[in-house]
Amino acid sequence: MIPHKPGCYLMKDADNTIIYVGKAKDLYNRVRSYFIGSHDAKTTKLVSNIRDFEYIITSSETEALILEINLIKRHQPKYNILLTDDKSYPYIHITEERHPRLIYIRDIHKKPGFYYGPYPNGSAASAVVDRLNKIFPFRKCRKIPKKECLYYHLGMCLAPCIQEVKPDAYLDMREKVDSFLRGKAKDEIKKMRLLIQEASDKLQFEKALEYRNLINDLEVVSEKQKMEGYHLDTDVFGYYQELDKISIQIFHWREGKLIERKGLLFPLLMEASEFLSEFIVRFYLEQHHPLPEVIIAPSCHQTMIEEAIGHNIIIPKRGKNKELLQLVSENAKNKLEELAKLDALQKEKTEGALEALKNTLGIPLDTIEMFDNSNIGGTSPVSAMIVYQNNQFQKSLYRKYHIKTVVGANDVATMKEVILRRYQRLEANPSLILVDGGATQVKAAEDVLLSLGRSIPVAGLVKDDNHRTDAIYFKKETIPLDKASHEFRLLEKIQEEVHRYAITFFRKTHIKNQLASKLDGIYGIGPVKKNQILKLLGQDNFKEAIQALKLTEEQKSQVLAILEKN
Repeated sequence: MIPHKPGCYLMKDADNTIIYVGKAKDLYNRVRSYFIGSHDAKTTKLVSNIRDFEYIITSSETEALILEINLIKRHQPKYNILLTDDKSYPYIHITEERHPRLIYIRDIHKKPGFYYGPYPNGSAASAVVDRLNKIFPFRKCRKIPKKECLYYHLGMCLAPCIQEVKPDAYLDMREKVDSFLRGKAKDEIKKMRLLIQEASDKLQFEKALEYRNLINDLEVVSEKQKMEGYHLDTDVFGYYQELDKISIQIFHWREGKLIERKGLLFPLLMEASEFLSEFIVRFYLEQHHPLPEVIIAPSCHQTMIEEAIGHNIIIPKRGKNKELLQLVSENAKNKLEELAKLDALQKEKTEGALEALKNTLGIPLDTIEMFDNSNIGGTSPVSAMIVYQNNQFQKSLYRKYHIKTVVGANDVATMKEVILRRYQRLEANPSLILVDGGATQVKAAEDVLLSLGRSIPVAGLVKDDNHRTDAIYFKKETIPLDKASHEFRLLEKIQEEVHRYAITFFRKTHIKNQLASKLDGIYGIGPVKKNQILKLLGQDNFKEAIQALKLTEEQKSQVLAILEKN
């Protein structure tokens, strides 16, 4: 699902907040590594908070690094701070001294001078420093000695220790190094290729090898960046179409930085180019996104867009803009493929799971209703029912029951009461009734249904010694469940949902019952005011609502004190 390509990944928590940004040479391997094996305490904490993630494909690891830096600056993810260690990306530095040095450094900006980087490939950057120092005679010693050293005799240093060297002598060297390291090294590399041939002709093979190695390392560290360097505010639109769907990606550059990426998926009812054209117009005119200085898009209805938004559109045929457009379109393609796989997996989890359950029970399945009872020592007994229909939970059909006829903790009697109340008036039968329990609970439900003349299959979810669902009890047979199957996951999901619904209802009921009894002990609060207070229970603004009631300050204080204790 995740590609084996370089890029950045953004981890998100349950609130969809970005909590960590990382870069990878191989997105699949890097993201996968978080969810297998053991980690240190901080990374384990990060993984426990991950609920979702997204990724952005880049053309290289270097581009991913630049993008990672920009995304961290923009989003300030908390775990990028928590997981920070002493390692930082290396830079190449020309010191600002009378006799400058060319060095490899990680402590950026602690010293004045010229910085190049950062470089994700530290070994290549270090090798470039070594080889450039062999070609250009910058000062090599940290402190100028009193006599010349070996570097002078090898022609690798101008030896300011024994002779006057004017600052201008370093200017040409610095300009050539600058050309190399800012990605303008093509001409210099061409010259070096000629030098390789010249050295080989003279049988100077070691020298030829040195030039070749320098070319290789320079090509690594001077790689042209697509993710950085757009000095004009730029929006790039890309898309990918497959059958009746279209995926659109928009990358936003501002002040030379990729600051935002949007991904959208739509059903496609027209030609892709026509849809994209209408989308771009609506993006700026209806959604009121500010017009950048440059808009780049693939083939579309260019004239129509330009007339509508009053801005030129660039449809590149070659060069950097074309490469960038292809990268954005690749992200659109990957997003569509990812969603298609998720849809297929979700379909397998739902429709496939339901089909497997049908085969296991040997009955048709459309609507499943499940019950769960909740109480503490028989106090505040309640029951809840949920409905699973058309492969999803139908929350509008959920029901809650205050138990009326049962005294104390009696799960069987409680089951009989709620089954009777549910089905004595219900017109349509569900396909299956699920209960939380085994043979005893199932028989209780079946007895009530029999007395009502209803024929509805009943199954129970049986727990093991560790109180975890282990099997399904149906037609007097206990059927083991494969815990790795989608069928088991579906039943577990239904069970978790009914339990959540029941326990939430129980807690509210229990607190309300306790509060009701304790309100009787507050002087001046009678039945009317008591009901007014109980109706407010569960509201988010309960404390503010209490203040609006006609109560004395002492009464309000006592009510809030009771609530806090419960």
